[in-house]
Amino acid sequence: MSGMSLLRSRRRSPGLYLAVVLAFLYLPIAVVVLFSFNSSSTLNLPIKGFSLRWYEAVLTDPTYTSALRNSLIVAVVCAIITTVLGTLAAFGLTHVSPRVRPWLAVLFFAPITLPGLFLGLSLLAWFAKLDIELSLWTVAAAHVVYTFPYFLLVAQSVLDRIDPQYDELAADLGASSLLRFTRVTLPMTWPVLVAGGMLSFVLSFDEFFITFFVIGPQSTVPLVIYSAMRRAIDPSINAFATLLLLVTFLSGVVIAVLARTGRAARKGVKAS
Repeated sequence: MSGMSLLRSRRRSPGLYLAVVLAFLYLPIAVVVLFSFNSSSTLNLPIKGFSLRWYEAVLTDPTYTSALRNSLIVAVVCAIITTVLGTLAAFGLTHVSPRVRPWLAVLFFAPITLPGLFLGLSLLAWFAKLDIELSLWTVAAAHVVYTFPYFLLVAQSVLDRIDPQYDELAADLGASSLLRFTRVTLPMTWPVLVAGGMLSFVLSFDEFFITFFVIGPQSTVPLVIYSAMRRAIDPSINAFATLLLLVTFLSGVVIAVLARTGRAARKGVKAS
C-alpha cells in the first residue's frame, strides 16, 4: 500500500513542479492584468470592482498614444529591414564555403552575446561619432542590430533543412540564383521568414535598454512605463502594460501559426 502511494506521489510530482514554475512565471502578469480592470485607484486586494476606466485613460492620453505609435513605427521598420537583410544573409551563408561559414556566423551572431546596456552605449558613441541626430530612425537602426541575429537563427534553421537537391535541379535546368531563390527556396520558407520578422517586431516593440540610449526627444512604450513608475504607481500603467502584453501575445500566436504553415509547406513540397 505504501508502495502504491509512493508511486502515485511520484506521478504527481512532475505536474506539481510544472504548476509551481508556471505560477512563478505568470502570476505577476496575471496580477497586472487583474488590476488593469480595477475600478479603484488603489492597488489593494480584493479589488472593489471591474472597470475599463484605465484603458480609456490610456487611449485618450497623448503621452501614451504617442508612445504606442512610436513603438509601432520603430517595430515595423525594424521588422522589415531585419527580414530583408536576414534573409539575404541566411541565403548567403547556405552557399558559402564550409570553411568560411563558421567565421561569418561568429560575426553575425556576436550581438547576441552583448548585453543591451553595452550595445546601447556602443551605438550611442557610434551615432555621436558620425554626428547623427538621435531620433526614431536611430532607434530603428539600433533595433536592427539587436534583432538581426535572432532572425538569422530562425532563417538559417529553416534553410538548412531544405534538401539541396531542389536547388541543384533548378540550376541544372538553367535557373539563375535569383530565380532559384524566388521560385524554389522562398515558397518553402516564406512562412517561417515572416515568423522571424514577427519575432523581430516583438523584440523591438519591447526593447528598453538600447532604446534608452539611442532615442531622441520622443518616447516609446517601455520608456513611458518606466518613467510613469518612477513618478508614482498609477493604475493606468497596468492597463498600458496589458496592452503591451496583448501585442506580444498576438504576435506570438501569429509566429506559431506561420511556423506551422512553414512545416506544412515543406512537407507538401517533399510529398510532391
